[in-house]
Amino acid sequence: MSDPTGRQAKVLEKAELVQQLTTRSFLFREMEPQWLGDRLQPAELMQEKLYSSRPIFTAFQPDIFLDYLYIILSGGPVVVRSTPLDRIIGITYVGSTFGMRNLALGPAPVTRAFPSLVEAYKTTDVIKLPVEIVRELYAESEIFRDRYCFLFELREKFQYHLLNCSTYPPQAVAALLRALVYQERALENQPDSNGHFSFDLPVDIIAHACQLNHRTVEQVLKGMTREGILKTNRATDAQGDWVTVTNAEALKGIYSTTRDKVAWWPLR
Repeated sequence: MSDPTGRQAKVLEKAELVQQLTTRSFLFREMEPQWLGDRLQPAELMQEKLYSSRPIFTAFQPDIFLDYLYIILSGGPVVVRSTPLDRIIGITYVGSTFGMRNLALGPAPVTRAFPSLVEAYKTTDVIKLPVEIVRELYAESEIFRDRYCFLFELREKFQYHLLNCSTYPPQAVAALLRALVYQERALENQPDSNGHFSFDLPVDIIAHACQLNHRTVEQVLKGMTREGILKTNRATDAQGDWVTVTNAEALKGIYSTTRDKVAWWPLR
């Protein structure tokens, strides 16, 4: 029988599973492969493809918890949408994890929030880790436990940055970019060898995270590019969705702007 959600799933070989987790996931990075392999049952874990614009689950429903932790292997990002303003309040990329705030484990039961829709913004490949295995790893490994709890801290800090999105467009976009830079640096996913941070970040995501219209977002990105804060990847990015931050420190000056105007805004 076909999956009614349209998702494709397969069972991974244990060696392949351990290799992917220890090299591509913050939670498991550089863990002892033998120790981890002894605690994983491939028959209970599935690699699944999540298709864009299809809901994965609704987070924070009263007295409802998930059965799986989702580990992103490729694709994405996965976003969290908060109603009724349809504001994006969470963005998760490859190497990170989502769903932990909806497991009956660790800090999750006391960090509940308002119901929010979780969806793959673009096609995403994940490994679904059953909560029973997560609970065992959490109990036995201090490294796993510390990283798992740290993910909760990152979610709070991401939303803290978004709280500082003012109605002033340059500051709002800078707040989102700083949140992403902080998040990816903390997860040790970035920067690259040049100190640059690259994000698959469509204008639509920025607009919904910052509560700006699309045209305004495009103008802010254009201004930041002129100032050398961002650069475009038109040669390798057919969709034009990738944003590369070449000067993360420069974002601080824009981010802290409240009464003073940014010299390049509005563009002329």
